[in-house]
Amino acid sequence: MRSAHLTAAPPVVLVAHGSRDPRAAEATRALARAVAAVRPGTTVLPSWLDHTEPGPTAVLRGLAVAGHPRAVLVPLLLTAAYHRKVDIPAAIAAAGAGGPPIDVRVTDVLGPADGRVDGALLGGLRRRLAEAAPGGYDALVLAAAGTRDPRARGSVGRVAAALGAELGVPCRVSYASAAPPAGDVAVAKLRAGGAGRVAVAAYFLAPGLFHDAVRAAAGAAGAVAVADPLTDLPELAGLVLRRVDSLLW
Repeated sequence: MRSAHLTAAPPVVLVAHGSRDPRAAEATRALARAVAAVRPGTTVLPSWLDHTEPGPTAVLRGLAVAGHPRAVLVPLLLTAAYHRKVDIPAAIAAAGAGGPPIDVRVTDVLGPADGRVDGALLGGLRRRLAEAAPGGYDALVLAAAGTRDPRARGSVGRVAAALGAELGVPCRVSYASAAPPAGDVAVAKLRAGGAGRVAVAAYFLAPGLFHDAVRAAAGAAGAVAVADPLTDLPELAGLVLRRVDSLLW
């Protein structure tokens, strides 16, 4: 008779960046609960690369000790930059050193995969914008955390282009760190170009200092609204599960 661990759906490990802000960790836990609610019977465990415990290495080791032969790891990242390329592979390697073996498959990040912007990601951004700016807007800024990786910045630009095209308004990118322009600069440029109502879409998975800074700076520059992060929206939970399903074996 085959082991239940061999026939059941593999556990899903969500891996977030991590933050000193406790709101960020709670957003990740809420997303794990949302994903588990959509897929009853699947174990969904949160983890963090920094600042919050447990890390992905500890979670994977615990699953291996419990007898799970495999797991799917989902990077809760919007770009495939340093954390996806370096930190996550290192965590998986550490999990397999000196303990029971576990086959770990890693999905794409939640941002554009192979150049394609998932409709659920755009749907989540639209929902948050509708909540923040029910009076409408005639221009948008897509505010992201920021990265020095040019390919990662290119993926943010693809999301901005797709979001602007869906909503029929111009959409500029801004970054909270690591790259220009800042949110207030992007808002000011759109207003100088004739936009009367500029709203800011938050390309963030969780609240924290970066999102707080974007809200303050964009508001001071004249933005009519700054959307909340995506957190545990049903669109995001569905996107996580599509990433998982693309790797099930």
